[in-house]
Amino acid sequence: MFDNLQSIKERHLDLERLLADPDAAGDQTRFRKLNKEYSDLREIVETYDRYSHIKKQLDDSRELLKSEQDHEMKALVEEEIEELRQQIPLLEQEIKVLLLPKDEADSRNVILEIRAGTGGEEAALFTADLLRMYQRYAEKQGWNCQTLDYNESSVPGGFREVTLSITGHDVFGTMKYESGVHRVQRVPDTETQGRIHTSASSVAVLPEAEEVDVEIRKEDLRFDTYRSGGKGGQNVNKVETAVRITHMPSGMVAACQEERSQLQNKERAMKMLRAKLFDIQLAEQQQARADLRRTMVATGDRSAKIRTYNYPQSRVTDHRIGFTTHALPQFMQGELNELIDALKMHDQTERLQAAQA
Repeated sequence: MFDNLQSIKERHLDLERLLADPDAAGDQTRFRKLNKEYSDLREIVETYDRYSHIKKQLDDSRELLKSEQDHEMKALVEEEIEELRQQIPLLEQEIKVLLLPKDEADSRNVILEIRAGTGGEEAALFTADLLRMYQRYAEKQGWNCQTLDYNESSVPGGFREVTLSITGHDVFGTMKYESGVHRVQRVPDTETQGRIHTSASSVAVLPEAEEVDVEIRKEDLRFDTYRSGGKGGQNVNKVETAVRITHMPSGMVAACQEERSQLQNKERAMKMLRAKLFDIQLAEQQQARADLRRTMVATGDRSAKIRTYNYPQSRVTDHRIGFTTHALPQFMQGELNELIDALKMHDQTERLQAAQA
């Protein structure tokens, strides 16, 4: 492991020299690639430097202890040795996690789809609740969140489905754990007997794809235009600015109605379509890997029930890792970090065990 760390540190120094070269900025594509590699290695190098510094302090303290004659000073040195010794395994574990292969899609932006499932209008209202929850979480993370497409339900404020674009730092690496079926248990506003109903909505988190990631032939696409059903000025509802694209070989459909022009909606719909096709491509690649871990956290299995939101008990339970919080109101306001951190930790532990098996 440490031979690998030393070579990583040397590569980090090489990258620093390359980026400092005035000629490096001349090729922006290469410059961005080098800068990303430099940023990816920085945390590993900084942690390794901390580890090396503490190891040296520990060795120096042990040498000092051998020669020290004063009892009080010896006691202080022994205390310092114990503190340093306890930090070593923690840093070693941190380094092992940092050395795990990174998912190449983690740094990408995402297309987030939320669809009402079982439960009728109550599921549509829950879909709207999930939409607000993710919008608030994105805002807290400093990400940009934009609605691309939606289909309102007959009940005011509800959605049969809604699609978001979320852009920012490591969005997919954070949001990928949200893919799956989300179940809600509560008394609907329309329930006169006070009975608790169970409804569900599905969430799909797709890494945004670049044009080079997916080959899409023009002859495989069917374009349809229609009038937008949302707010957006006098042009909306009068001109067919909304665009629906169907990828005929796969049957995948992407639509956008939020922009004012047909061209803008077409561009955004193509972005959504690429993300859907890229998601299939990534799934096929992952399935082919011999060392693929088939855990729900890792695969984001969208056929699986991953979480329950129980309103009478003010409880949120993630069934994959047994995480429970009774702060449901705060959770629905976008306070998701505690759970997402726990999911990341579980994922890292699973990957470490698989690597060491």
